[in-house]
Amino acid sequence: MNTGLTAIYGLTLHGLITMLALLLYVVASHALHQRRHPAAAIAWVLFIVLVPYVALPSFLVFGSRKQLRPSVLPRIPEAAGNPAPWAVQTAAALGQPAPSTYRDLSLHADGSEALAALWRVIDAAEESIAICSFIVGRDAVGDAVVARLVAKAKAGVRIRVMVDGWGQLMRRPPDMRLAIRAGVQYAVFVSVWRVLFRARSNLRDHRKMVIVDAYGRRPLLWCGGRNLASEYFGGERGRAAWQDLTFDLGGELVTQAIELFERDWAYANRLDREGLSRSAAQPAVLPPGAAAQVVASGPDQVDDTVYTLLVTSAYQARTRIQLCTPYFVPDSALLMALSLAARRGVVVDVLIPARSNHRMSDIARRRALRTLAATGVRIWLAPQMLHAKLAVIDDTLALAGSANIDSRSLFLNYELMVAFHGAAAVGRFAAWYERERVLATRHQPTSPGLLADVAEGLVLWAGFQL
Repeated sequence: MNTGLTAIYGLTLHGLITMLALLLYVVASHALHQRRHPAAAIAWVLFIVLVPYVALPSFLVFGSRKQLRPSVLPRIPEAAGNPAPWAVQTAAALGQPAPSTYRDLSLHADGSEALAALWRVIDAAEESIAICSFIVGRDAVGDAVVARLVAKAKAGVRIRVMVDGWGQLMRRPPDMRLAIRAGVQYAVFVSVWRVLFRARSNLRDHRKMVIVDAYGRRPLLWCGGRNLASEYFGGERGRAAWQDLTFDLGGELVTQAIELFERDWAYANRLDREGLSRSAAQPAVLPPGAAAQVVASGPDQVDDTVYTLLVTSAYQARTRIQLCTPYFVPDSALLMALSLAARRGVVVDVLIPARSNHRMSDIARRRALRTLAATGVRIWLAPQMLHAKLAVIDDTLALAGSANIDSRSLFLNYELMVAFHGAAAVGRFAAWYERERVLATRHQPTSPGLLADVAEGLVLWAGFQL
């Protein structure tokens, strides 16, 4: 009898805990206006029902992804004269700064060119250097970066370096003690332990930029997909070299990059961000000449900006869509948009590594690749690890930067893309894409067996937040 009562009591207590955990999830999601992807919402509910004792702490640690959405969104002022292209209008509607001019755009063909450009940009600094990177490795490249920064700091240049907290755990960071003694300011965005129980531990700063003399006469920006570690520039000690895409430029556009850096720096250092500039709603105007705009995505943005631009691009495209990403796990809306583009005659190419450095991502992408191939999308497998992130739409838009086409980058991470407008710049990124595509092999997906299909589903279900 006592055993039966104990069992009933245990079941009742378990049910009560489960209900309280579900109630906490619903109340927190409503109060914080957390707009979750349906797959993520279902996954959280099932997780809480099945294992509430694990799910509830996990939700408290990983459950938040966005800032509060204002009750009234600002309207974009109407632009005088000719209407701007759809990409400029969409970015403006998402609260991004208006396109700005730039000069001397240089795309780096490989790691050696990227490294030479990085040294050139750092060596040009006269007043300031601001660096944001997911990873700075303790290797030949990372140590060389620190050595150059020490020399610049001793010459009187103000230097700030910001590295993500998770990225710092994934790779052993360089020894910054000498740099700090030389005057280099170093910040972690943000320490995993600092936010462990603030529901934001799963949100990572994946942005990558080196900004030089942002407020000087010749501001420079080095940007793209490369972390500051050896494998992104040529490999070291048995590490295979990765192919990636970075670029550098100068001009007014650098102001947008430094404004974003300043906000991230303030958050990483727990500073007051109220006085920092943030672009207000601006008319959707494309200035004459070479023009581009910084597109920020992440918890600090009201909307999922890069994701929205990609979906809109798929519906607006008329001739071509070229996508390059190391991790390709699109959600259903983006998958449908790409499929419909291919079915209406747009040439859609997806370039991915034959095998990436994340096995779960390679498993999770299989369903999407089968769906796209069935609609005529061409899938290309690069022979080496391809870490570049690029989207080219017709002759209208090129998006290059740090965001992958997967749920983590599009819905969770702090990311940075630069949107280039105009046929000249877009053509240069398209030419880079073609040079990589001709080295790849065409992929024809095959139907999976039962166990493989179940494994893909489990990885897709469990991996959304990871």
